[in-house]
Formats: sequence, structure tokens, C-alpha cells
Amino acid sequence: MRKPTRQHTAATDEQGAGTGPGRGRAAVAVAAAAALAASALTLGASGASAGGGTDEPDRPGRGGQRSVCADESLLFCEDFERLPLGGAASMRWGIDTRAGTLTVEKVRTGQSGGYGRHGRHAQALRVHTADNGRAFMVIPVDPPENSFYGRIRVRVDEFPTAPDWAHYTLVEASGEGAGVVRPIGGQYAPTVPGVFWGVGSDGGPTGDWTSWQESSPSVADRWQCVEWQLDASDNRVQVWIDGDLQEDLTVDTETAGGADVPFVFPDLGEVKVGWQLYQGGTTPAEFDLWLDDVAFGTQQIGCDA
Repeated sequence: MRKPTRQHTAATDEQGAGTGPGRGRAAVAVAAAAALAASALTLGASGASAGGGTDEPDRPGRGGQRSVCADESLLFCEDFERLPLGGAASMRWGIDTRAGTLTVEKVRTGQSGGYGRHGRHAQALRVHTADNGRAFMVIPVDPPENSFYGRIRVRVDEFPTAPDWAHYTLVEASGEGAGVVRPIGGQYAPTVPGVFWGVGSDGGPTGDWTSWQESSPSVADRWQCVEWQLDASDNRVQVWIDGDLQEDLTVDTETAGGADVPFVFPDLGEVKVGWQLYQGGTTPAEFDLWLDDVAFGTQQIGCDA
């Protein structure tokens, strides 16, 4: 039984916003990021003052535990601690922006929404976009058996409340083959009304869909630990928020949204992490979110590290 398709269709999305080009694009993006690395060093000084003011968000505390990036078994990890302040650039991942920016900035350590442990690290990635812009990290991947777990810590200042059915993405995976998989995204539903997390896809045989659920509201202005699993054995997507499995968001080959045909992953080659909103005329007019501890692995990573 397929999940009902929500009120989100390709006709309401920005033209050309759907599929990702896969490994080739990732390679180009990473090469471009390398060229930006030198300028990021110069930008660090100005970024320090920009990120050090009273508008800094609290950092999700992690106590005296070692950084998750110390785990050598992870497929990818970025905690932003070793990057210079200012315009984001890395030799390990690229960027994709339109009407948006990525900057490494200071955040306050201390008690933080939902984590309740004293923090010790002080840098995170600020994602800023205007209207229906986008700003993503572009991370090359080659996961074993085309499957992996992901984890981010994220704080979104505000979610959209206009236009009706405004649709946003925080994480999407693409590669060779049709379509992208969007394990972490959501939509504003004026009929409820409310803003809700949703799993989605675009460009593949099932078409453009977002299966948001009222049981998984998107909460603004607090740090959350958001995890997902992509399991190619049955094209299953699962999502956890602060360690709790969001069962209503689970989809697989036969229960995904969209057209009544099998839902199938592409051969994954890149993962984008950041923000994109597809419809114009948004409220608010600009969006800010903060990302930290981006990690991919072959096992669930969890929220404690």
C-alpha cells in the first residue's frame, strides 16, 4: 500500500531544482571548493567578528565526550572545528549555492535546546538563504551496498509559513540513475496549519512527492539531532528526531509516495546537506539554520557522541 501523495507537485517547484547530477557534479564541486580554500583563510578574520556577536546560537552540548569525528569507522564526518572562520571551504566537500551562503561561525557553548549537557566546542556551519534560494554542502559518497546512516545536529531559526505548501529540503542524496532521495525535508501545510518533517523524492519513476506527517512537526529555534537511514535492500528510508524513530515517515519500495510504481534509489554518489526552499514569495523572506556534527556511517551513529 502506497502512502498518499501530499499537496506538493513538480508544478509548484522551481524549474530545474529536482535531480542532482551525481558523482560528476560532486567532483566538480569539491574541486571548486579547493580553489576557495585560500580565500576562506582571509575571510576568517572578518567571519570571527560576524559570528561572535550576541546573535550566536547556543551550541548543542556534548559534555566531556570525545568528538564523533574521532571514530575512524565513519564514512564521513565534519564538525567544523578545524575550518577557518568565514566563507566555508573544504578539500573534502564542495558547495552549491544560489541566493545563499555558507559560513563557519562561532556559537556559544553551554546549555542548549534539548541536549542539557555543557558544551565545549564552538564552531558550526551557518546556512543563509533568501526566498527560494539554496545553500548546500556537497559531499561525495560511495556507501557500501548503496546504503548508509546519516546524522546532523541542526537548528532552524524559522520554518516557512508562506506560500501555502512551501516545500523545503535539508538533506538529499543522488547519483547515477533517475531521481533524488530526500530523507530530511518538510512542508508547510495550511490546512492543519503547521510545518512538518517529510521524506520525499523527485525525478525518478515515482515522480515528485513529499510524504509529510502531522506526527512529526518541524520545531524551530532549538537544536535537534536528526538521523536517517537509506537501506537499498528494500529502498527503505527511516528518520529519527532526537533519538526517536518517526515511524510514520518510514517509506520503502512499495509504500513510498507519488506514482504507484516501485520506489528505487539511484546509485548514490553525493549527499547535499543544507537548505533549499522551492517556492518564491516566502515568509520569512530569509532563512538561517545552523549545522554541526555532520556524519555518515554504516551503523546508526546516535545523538550521544
